[in-house]
Amino acid sequence: MKYVSTRGQAPVLEFEDVMLSGLARDGGLYVPETWPTFSAEQIAALRGCSYQEIAFQVMFPFVSSSIDETEFKELINEAYSGFSHRAVAPLVQMDDNLWLLELFHGPTLAFKDFAMQILGLLMDRALIKRGERATILGATSGDTGGAAIEAFRGREQIDIFILHPSGRVSDVQRRQMTTAQEKNVFNIALEGTFDDCQAMVKAMFNDHEFRDGMKVTGVNSINWARIMAQIVYYFTAAVALGSPNRPLSFAVPTGNFGDVFAGFVAHKMGLPIEKFVVATNVNDILVRTLETGTYKPDGVMATYSPSMDIQVSSNFERLMFEMAGRDATRVSALMSDLSTKGEFQLSENELAPMRDLFIGMRIDEDETVSRIAAEYEDNDYVIDPHSAIALEAGARCSGRAKDVPMIALATAHPAKFPDVVTKATGVEVAQPARLIAQLKSEERVSQLPNDLATISQFIADKTRASKVA
Repeated sequence: MKYVSTRGQAPVLEFEDVMLSGLARDGGLYVPETWPTFSAEQIAALRGCSYQEIAFQVMFPFVSSSIDETEFKELINEAYSGFSHRAVAPLVQMDDNLWLLELFHGPTLAFKDFAMQILGLLMDRALIKRGERATILGATSGDTGGAAIEAFRGREQIDIFILHPSGRVSDVQRRQMTTAQEKNVFNIALEGTFDDCQAMVKAMFNDHEFRDGMKVTGVNSINWARIMAQIVYYFTAAVALGSPNRPLSFAVPTGNFGDVFAGFVAHKMGLPIEKFVVATNVNDILVRTLETGTYKPDGVMATYSPSMDIQVSSNFERLMFEMAGRDATRVSALMSDLSTKGEFQLSENELAPMRDLFIGMRIDEDETVSRIAAEYEDNDYVIDPHSAIALEAGARCSGRAKDVPMIALATAHPAKFPDVVTKATGVEVAQPARLIAQLKSEERVSQLPNDLATISQFIADKTRASKVA
């Protein structure tokens, strides 16, 4: 399996190099040169298999040139051994045609664990084999940082630097990052928004002297390995509900577009998916883009669902690449327009196939709280605000095709957002045992300005990787 950049000017790489590179050197994102596909018979054969068995079948085509079958199976088993539910990603029926896919049973109670746990093992293995160190740079709107730190804390070959927007993540999300005491973990509270954090990380990746000198790699969903691991639970949910004999739809709480793009990849691989509901909060750039064809970031508003407080959805570039017929020149021109004009315009030929598969749905703050309250009152079931947005959007769309199950993704445990959940339900959220210790531990965090030179120097001073000459 070879990988190409969405902008067409970076080297073609194999999986291990793509994983360690993160962002392509031309500023684009790596995608497979071709999509592996499963026949209906192969998908049907996954029924009754464990999550780990399906994970191997789905992911191995992407990594086969870099790791042998036996070792990859061992890493998968290790990666998901720390999940608290035997099914790893269980389904819960909410209504006749509406299901919830629980993706919060991992170590940090968020869906990011599905990718981070396997990525940490794969990256550590590759660096040990090569005798190298790496500097991980990441930006987080809440959950990515905690999941990444949990996966990489204490690893000898790696130093990890996570930028989060100061004051714009929940207390639980912050503490899941800042209570890590290992010396290879560095938390940076940036004075700005998530988009500022993400722009800072991209700027450091695009400074090739800094990138090479610091041995920089990334674990945001710009890293293909993150997307790859998230494809799996679309398959497990689908086969549990009768795929490939009937189509399904998914409602996905969406910020950076990585999770829903993983579903799109599952569709490309042969999974019969009728619709993806792109569920956003009031930071609704993706809804507006699907409606108008104009991609124009606006100011970021702080909401009850901070992991979705994003206006620059990086992984949307991967979808644009597919919708533009894999025309890297076209994608480069669009991204240049975004940089110089602050927006770009998709053509009707690019929009039409997007609209055939994707529905944009904006859920505001009051609607989010109302959905949390309704699920507690009607079903005695407590959900977090991100999952509430997916469930509300999915419920609105599930009636369009009564014979097509709608699966909403529950991406975080309600204990991570206790204030809004208590506001909606009137009850205190029970804290899982693994969370209680973190909430009482001492925090380690560096408050830094939104200044590239300051952030770059901080990283250069702290990392154990090779210094810039």
